[in-house]
Amino acid sequence: MKTLEKIDYRKFIFPLLFGLVFWFTTPIRPAGVTVQAWHMLAIFIATIVGCITLPIAISGVTLIGFTLTICLGLVPLADKVVNGKLVEKGAINAFSNTSAWLIVMAFMISRGIVKTGLGQRIAFYFVKWFGHKSLGLGYAIGAIDLIVSPATPSNGARAGGVVYPLIESLAETYGSKPNDPSRRKMGAYLIFTEFQVNVITSSLFMTACAPNLIAVALAGKAGVTLSWMPWLTASIVPAAICLLVVPYFVYKIYPPEIKETPNAKEWATSKLAEMGKLTLPEKMMAIIFVVTLALWMLSSTLGIDATLIAFISVVLLLLTGVLTPKDILSETGAWNILIWLSILVFMAEKLTQFGFIGWISTSISSSMKGVSWLTTLIILALVLFYTHYLFASATAHNSAMFLPLLTVAIAAGAPKVMAAQFLALFSAIMGSTTHYSSAASSVLASTGYVKQSEWWKMSFIFGIFYILVYGIIGLGWMKVIGMW
Repeated sequence: MKTLEKIDYRKFIFPLLFGLVFWFTTPIRPAGVTVQAWHMLAIFIATIVGCITLPIAISGVTLIGFTLTICLGLVPLADKVVNGKLVEKGAINAFSNTSAWLIVMAFMISRGIVKTGLGQRIAFYFVKWFGHKSLGLGYAIGAIDLIVSPATPSNGARAGGVVYPLIESLAETYGSKPNDPSRRKMGAYLIFTEFQVNVITSSLFMTACAPNLIAVALAGKAGVTLSWMPWLTASIVPAAICLLVVPYFVYKIYPPEIKETPNAKEWATSKLAEMGKLTLPEKMMAIIFVVTLALWMLSSTLGIDATLIAFISVVLLLLTGVLTPKDILSETGAWNILIWLSILVFMAEKLTQFGFIGWISTSISSSMKGVSWLTTLIILALVLFYTHYLFASATAHNSAMFLPLLTVAIAAGAPKVMAAQFLALFSAIMGSTTHYSSAASSVLASTGYVKQSEWWKMSFIFGIFYILVYGIIGLGWMKVIGMW
C-alpha cells in the first residue's frame, strides 16, 4: 500500500514565523526601502531559514519560495511585454542561470570519472606511490581530492563518494574502527586530513564546490565577472601553501598511532592488479577530462564561456558512450542544485533590483565612514567566515550574505573583482569551521572516526591558519598579479 512521504511540518514553523514577521512589519520598514523590496526580503529570509531547518529537501523549500514570489505578485511568471517592449523579465528566466548549468554539467563529468573507475584507479596509484608511511598516506589523500576536485562541484560527493571508500578500506586494513579506541590507529587521522584538504581544494577551483558558483552568480549581480582561470590564478598560491603544509600539521596535531604503513603499497598494487589494464572508457574519460580542464584554463583567452565548455564535454561523453542519457537523467544531485541555486540567485537578484541590497550597502558603508577599503574588506571577510558557525549550509550562508558584503566592500572603494574573489575564497574556507559546515564535513563527521569535541577544537585552530594564509599571503599574491 502506497503511503504519503513523511514531512516534518514542525520545521516549517521558523521559516513561516520569520517570513510573516517581516511581511507584516512593512509599515515600520526602514526609510528608503520600498514595500516591494521589503516583501521580497520577507520571502527570501523565510526561504533561507527553510534551507537551514529543512522541513523538506532544499530544492522543495526554494520552490515554495519561488512560487510564493509569483503568487504574491512580486514578479510575473512569464516576461511582461507592453507595446512590443520588454517591461519586466518573468520569474521563469531564473532557470537560465549559466552558473547553475555549469555546476550541473560538472556533476555529469564527475559521474563519468566515478562510473568508468578512473577516479578509483587514480586513488590507488597515489596510495601506491606515497603510502610507505602514514604521513605519505595523508598526502596521497590530499592528492586524490586535488585531482578530482576541478570537475566535482559537490565537495560532499568528492569526500563521500571518491575519497571516503578508500579511507575506510585503509582503516580496516590497519584494524582501525569507527566509534572505537582503535579509530586513532589510522582512520581518525585520514578522515580529518581529508576534511581539511577538501576545504582547500574547494577554494582552489571555481568548479570545486557549489557555494563557489553561488558566489560567481551573485558577484554577477553586482556587475563583477569571476571566471575559471582568473579564480585559479588568484587562489593558487595560498591554496598551494595550505596543501603542502596542512597534511603535516594534521599529522603533528592529530597523529595516527601507526606511523609506518609498508603494506599500503602492496594493498594498492593488488587493487590495481584486480582492475587490470586501463580500459577504453577510462582512456576516453581521461582525455575528455584533461581537454575540459585545458579549455577552462584558456576560456578567457579563447572567449568561450565555461558553461559552454562543460556542455561540450558532456556531449563528448555521450557521443563516446562513456555516459548514457539515463546517466544524465539519474544524476539527481545535479538537477537538485539546478533548482535551488537558480531560485536563490533569482531572489538575490530581485532584492538588488528592488533596491534592498543598495540600501543595506549604503547603510553599512556610512557606519564605517573613514575606514579604509582594505580594512573594511578584511572585516567583512572575517564576518563571513565566523558567522558560518550559525549556518548549517554554505548555500544558505552565501545566498544570504555574499552579495550584501560584496556591495559594502565595493561601496568602500575596494576593487570590484578583487573584493569578489577575496570574499569568494573566504566563503570556501569557512567550510573548515564545524562538523555541519558543509556537505563534506557532514559526511566525514558522521563516520564516527573523529569525536565532535576534537573536530571543533582542531577546526578552530586550522581556521585561524587559513585566515592568516588567505588573508595575508592571499592578499599579497593578489597585489602581485595586479588585482589591486
